Amino acid sequence: MRSSVPGWSPRSFLWPPRPLGWRPVPDDTNEGPECVEVAFAPRTIHVRDSKRMQSPQLAFGAQEWAAFLSYAADH
Repeated sequence: MRSSVPGWSPRSFLWPPRPLGWRPVPDDTNEGPECVEVAFAPRTIHVRDSKRMQSPQLAFGAQEWAAFLSYAADH
């Protein structure tokens, strides 16, 4: 079965899903513990609030993540 979605393949989906390797984002103000964590998956970057583990997570594609990093670096 072929898909019209670029980059899709049967191997695009892993089952069972692998746990994400969450890493804290360094706080450059040194004013307390980190509260943002990121995890890198093959096609997405996930972001969560480590102080609210049950809250929703954000997921970004590579282009969105690059745009965010560029914006954050300039501001």
